[in-house]
Amino acid sequence: MRIPENGRARALTATLLAGCSLAVVTPAMAQGEDADDSNVIIVTAQKRSQNLQDVPVAITALGTETLDELQVSELRDVVKFLPSVTIQTLAPGFSQVYFRGVASGENANHSSSLPTVGTYLDEMPVTTIQGALDIHAYDLARVEALAGPQGTLYGASSMAGTIKLVTNQPDYSGSYGSMDLELNSVAHGEFGGIAEGFYNAKLSDSAALRLVAWYRKDAGFIDNIPGSRTYPTSGITQDNAEFVEEDYNDVETYGARLALGIELNESWTVRPTLIGQVTQADGSFAQERSTAVNDKLQTVQYNPEFSKDKWLQAALTIEGKIGNWDLVATGGRLWRRDRVDSDYSDYAYFYDALYGYGAYFYDNNYELVSPNQFINGGDRYRRNFGEIRISSPQDAPVRFIGGVFAQRQRHEIEQNYIIANLTDLFTVTGTDSNIWLTKQDRTDRDYAAFGEVSFDVTDKLTLTGGGRLYRYKNSLVGFFGYNANFSSRTGEAACFGPPIVEGSPCTNLDKTTADTDSIFKVNATYKINPDVLVYATWSQGFRPGGINRRGTLPPYNPDALDNYEIGWKTRFGDVTFNGAIYQEKWTDIQLSFLGENGLTEIRNAGIARIQGIESDLTYRSGGLTLTLAGSYNDAKIRRDFCRIANPDFDCTFDPGDGRTNALLAPSGTQLPITAKFKGNAIARYEFPVGDWEGHFQGSLSHIGKRRSDLRDFENELKGTFSAYTTADLSIGVKKDNLRFELFATNLFDSNGVINSGVQCLETTCGDPDGVSSTGGVFYDTVIRPRLVGIKAGIDF
Repeated sequence: MRIPENGRARALTATLLAGCSLAVVTPAMAQGEDADDSNVIIVTAQKRSQNLQDVPVAITALGTETLDELQVSELRDVVKFLPSVTIQTLAPGFSQVYFRGVASGENANHSSSLPTVGTYLDEMPVTTIQGALDIHAYDLARVEALAGPQGTLYGASSMAGTIKLVTNQPDYSGSYGSMDLELNSVAHGEFGGIAEGFYNAKLSDSAALRLVAWYRKDAGFIDNIPGSRTYPTSGITQDNAEFVEEDYNDVETYGARLALGIELNESWTVRPTLIGQVTQADGSFAQERSTAVNDKLQTVQYNPEFSKDKWLQAALTIEGKIGNWDLVATGGRLWRRDRVDSDYSDYAYFYDALYGYGAYFYDNNYELVSPNQFINGGDRYRRNFGEIRISSPQDAPVRFIGGVFAQRQRHEIEQNYIIANLTDLFTVTGTDSNIWLTKQDRTDRDYAAFGEVSFDVTDKLTLTGGGRLYRYKNSLVGFFGYNANFSSRTGEAACFGPPIVEGSPCTNLDKTTADTDSIFKVNATYKINPDVLVYATWSQGFRPGGINRRGTLPPYNPDALDNYEIGWKTRFGDVTFNGAIYQEKWTDIQLSFLGENGLTEIRNAGIARIQGIESDLTYRSGGLTLTLAGSYNDAKIRRDFCRIANPDFDCTFDPGDGRTNALLAPSGTQLPITAKFKGNAIARYEFPVGDWEGHFQGSLSHIGKRRSDLRDFENELKGTFSAYTTADLSIGVKKDNLRFELFATNLFDSNGVINSGVQCLETTCGDPDGVSSTGGVFYDTVIRPRLVGIKAGIDF
């Protein structure tokens, strides 16, 4: 389905971007910034505090004030203003982030590949197996987006880039606080709002406590409309009358952060932090594309849909000096637990309509029952992390930073696929009415030693070399599948031992994969003058291998990214102009897709090349700030993608096991998910209004068309995502400790699609042969409709 662009928004975008073929992100004021120079931005991209203009890395930083001005509340809001970044989401708490087009269409299954982008909260990595934590954005010092491989300093899952969320730290200077309230209304939906605040308590001249809390209610905008379907085999008709509801995808998010800062003496500081959040989401966040739906923002779901994501992180950072060397020791633990209820009736309907599966589903009296399926799922995560690093004095001509790193993440997986009243003969042993059970434990371990050395050849030229020696060891153990009476090949019939994972009937999967290797980085930086810097970088990133849960398939190996980049950082009076040109080679791509029984399969079967350019331009004069930002990425596979992987990329290859090969995507096919062009433009004007300070701000964000799938046939079924543009406006005033603002996001109510999927194989639930009378059923996750709101805040 193609979503039409809004004509007025498109024309306005063209006008604002006409003078620049690239895009920009607003540089942000950050904590520690020089009060006399609003262009100075302090970042920690290289694990030490530096002026952004001195960092030879493609980096965007959004500070506290900018995040508030851009109406940022969550990760999706941030990504809109990061030109090199794309986000794909199913629901709150289940998002995948991509940099520079490094995306192959991963479906983020619990036993599939790790993300290609690392997410850090202060010093701690918080990238879980199914994606980044969806942290409410409040009282953040800044968000840093580091494009390109960051593997030498940040390690696994920073293959394509890293996003750092840096919180405001406890302040010893005094006691103060702030509170902000927001009331909003979403188009086609109801009212929502936000209440958030913080208090910084000075305990002494060397100790402070910072408490932050928030509550957010996002109104729903998807309607679950009435519908019915008849299962062909049994003739049983199902309707969704009890689940019909307007605006049924509302979300509640609440959480808190407690941070303590203690200066033990002039050399040593201790900072323990505790942060937690709960997100409860009802309904579905996708509009349905089928013959049963005639309008946007509608769906027909036949079973409960709900998710609850809870997480808690405890971290400790110790900073100090040993002689004139700096030492940082940091560690922590993340607990995360989610529960998901999902509709799976499309799977049941299409397998009955196309293959007559409904004949197998009956009760203990051998009477046919409805084959309707639904899923009750739950995941538990435990991540332990630790890092110790040292760095030499930064004013020396030779500088070193290095350390050791270790983390262990355990993921306990449970998914119950339920058919009500199913006969005991077919019910998975130990369950009430499961046709299928997944009960597994996944453990990902990562150990590394890393370091970088910089040498000032002259007062203008600096050479840097870095490396990371790593070892990973990943395992997957447990059970998945059917009762032995239902399938003689999978599930209980394939078990080879007693249960290892509690709650499973037996064990049919117990595999481990491990590897030791290294990656490197070389950089040359030349300062033409204090305001102009150019650099050239070769850097590498990697993503660990893992286990395919279908035991007959081998483990998948690591994939790797080589980045060749030249960039510049410049300032000319009121103008800041930064950018980078790059080429990236992605090898041994971990391609994931749905295989037999709807199981995710991962294999190393691709080579891709990404060529691109990204840039940002900012002009400040008086009360006026103008920014442009954007990126262009040409990301293509360089070998034919075959149904059956083989070293020669030969789509006529015969494995000799009765399977047939086929060409799924030819060399030169564009990688999915990421648009060739993405950009934004922001204009802000600040002016006096009597005794008050007023402001007016407008912004545009544009994302081009994208493939939905790497495979040609499946992409044709799901459709190419159309380009879309959003416009945001705000006007407000502030005086002393008071502030008020009116705002609107997605002013022209764009219906931009960011994800699309089906409940089973596209060739089944997509119904390409038109066997079913209802046609295929696709679900398009869309951006939030127009949101209009009012904000008020007070500092005390």
